[in-house]
Amino acid sequence: MSGTVSARSQVEAALERINDPSGEGARAFIHVSADAARARADEIDRWRAAGRALPAFAGIPLGIKDLFDVAGEVTRAGSRVLEDAPAAEHDAPAVARLRDAGFIIMGRTNMTEFAYSGVGLNPHYGTPLNPFDRTTGRIPGGSTSGGAVAVTDGMVAASLGTDTGGSCRIPAALTGIVGFKPTADRVPRGGAIPLSPSLDSVGPLAHSVACCAALDAILRGTEPPALPTLSLRDVRLLLPTTLVLDDMDQFVARAFERAVDDLARTGVVIRRQPLPEFGHIPEVNAKGGLAAAEAYAWHRERLERDSERYDPRVASRIIKGREQSDEDIRQVHQARRQLIESFAASTQGFDALLMPTVPTIAPPLAALALDADYARLNMLMLRNPSLGNFLDGCGISIPIHEPGAAPVGLMLIGRHGEDPHLLALAQAIERALARASA
Repeated sequence: MSGTVSARSQVEAALERINDPSGEGARAFIHVSADAARARADEIDRWRAAGRALPAFAGIPLGIKDLFDVAGEVTRAGSRVLEDAPAAEHDAPAVARLRDAGFIIMGRTNMTEFAYSGVGLNPHYGTPLNPFDRTTGRIPGGSTSGGAVAVTDGMVAASLGTDTGGSCRIPAALTGIVGFKPTADRVPRGGAIPLSPSLDSVGPLAHSVACCAALDAILRGTEPPALPTLSLRDVRLLLPTTLVLDDMDQFVARAFERAVDDLARTGVVIRRQPLPEFGHIPEVNAKGGLAAAEAYAWHRERLERDSERYDPRVASRIIKGREQSDEDIRQVHQARRQLIESFAASTQGFDALLMPTVPTIAPPLAALALDADYARLNMLMLRNPSLGNFLDGCGISIPIHEPGAAPVGLMLIGRHGEDPHLLALAQAIERALARASA
């Protein structure tokens, strides 16, 4: 991601793409920090000309999801409810670390209101169209919708996102890039408006596994490492037959099975078998789960005061949290702990789980016009990636579609804290699949 091209030229190229009237910049970004980006770029170029040592990623354009505090800016979380809130006094820790690494913040990327949807629609600031098949007009995936579109369209090199139930991985899969969800406690979540503190995580979207790994290291406050080289002949993957293969469309099924076959030919051992824990998770979350309960706790007073300013589809999901008693929530936490322990035992001997990130390609926006269809497709997008959040693991989505075809993501899920191994494995798989398709 780094280079010797002037910071100002990189910023101007990014701004040209953002401001392209035929592109999606006006919907991918809620706010563009053009003047601040140019000033920072000029400062970096002066330092370079003076021979000053520069951070490793000096001058690289970056997008920040509108969920994070940036000093001097209002954090709207994709909503009108917070547009009159005071500006943040400090950068969120994740933002500060990226800034210290030399990245230039191009602006605040669009998102589903309060990060509570997997499809990426935003009635307040517009929905950025998926880069694939813009004539039809397809969803970008959510909730980090603008961040994914900004990366895919070359407006930024990478974007900072959050992932509570797939919000980095879903838009990455639907737009054809890489999205990484770390173990939740790996990256500080301070300075980011919460959706569900029990499930939230902070992760990057970029064009490659290596870029996501470098960003992950910066976000957790360490030096970006060189990922170790893994031999795929030593790898064992579990392909669950419970839930995650249901309702696949022909495009995802074809791309996914081709990738599975290609990996098997490299020597990867892939076992297809049931994973009962996956079947129990929907039952545990039947009343809305932790996301609804914790979101409602944060939004309760705001909903009473400003309900008309919310996206009705988001508000209706948050309000489901009102239906859960303290005992309901306690039982969900207890069941979660038990399922995490059971999952760890069931997956011993496997390097990771393998599955489609989402079971369909990006549907047209028109397919979500009715509330019932919106609800169905939203849950379908969230179904597979949210399993990793509930089990407090790590996950990554890698694009596996053929050039020109609808984007499809392959997802790997690792156990709690196994992020370094998952990233190294993802890079080995990324390279193997690239060779297979060459």
